[in-house]
Amino acid sequence: MADRNKLLWMVSLTLLSLISACSLGPTETTAPRSYFLNPEISWKNPHGYGERIGTSILLITQPKPQTGFDSARMAYLLRPLELNYYAFNQWADTPARLLHQLMVANLDKTGRWRAVLQTPGTVPAQYRLDCDHLVLEQQFFSRPSRVRLALRAQIFDTKNSAILATRYFELFEVAPSDDPYGGVQAANHAAEKLLVEMAEWLGEVVKDINQ
Repeated sequence: MADRNKLLWMVSLTLLSLISACSLGPTETTAPRSYFLNPEISWKNPHGYGERIGTSILLITQPKPQTGFDSARMAYLLRPLELNYYAFNQWADTPARLLHQLMVANLDKTGRWRAVLQTPGTVPAQYRLDCDHLVLEQQFFSRPSRVRLALRAQIFDTKNSAILATRYFELFEVAPSDDPYGGVQAANHAAEKLLVEMAEWLGEVVKDINQ
């Protein structure tokens, strides 16, 4: 009987180990780490490096996050509607601030605007870009995990106080590994695609208005 109980205990332990190894949860080390959103984008200006083809000034306000995404904590989901956070890994700043800096810097590099501002200045901006409902999360519903980056963008005509266009952006990027750094890599790829799509969308909106 003792040998049988011992055998059952060993089988149970083995099954528990296998279940743990096959779980969909992320792996995480205990060493604290901070990460940046900083994708490398090669913007091509058809009129030459450093030359501006736009005549309007664009003001970009800081995106407003969806509830639960207003801190530097890195969010992940094991199942829909249940938000979790990594304990030892985080963003270097809130996703809203990191993305705001990226939007200002990269939309300015396109050369489609005379200037791109992040705060109101003495020179009035003809257009203003507002974003809200920002979500940045790593999903572990299946393997490999994937990152979801989503937000709603609205472009305003500041002179006439009118909304010119609204677009909802939602991008998914597969993570190269099921851990925080894999999520960071996927988030940077998603941010790159978001910035390119946003630049093209804004260019089309303003071009149609100025024609």
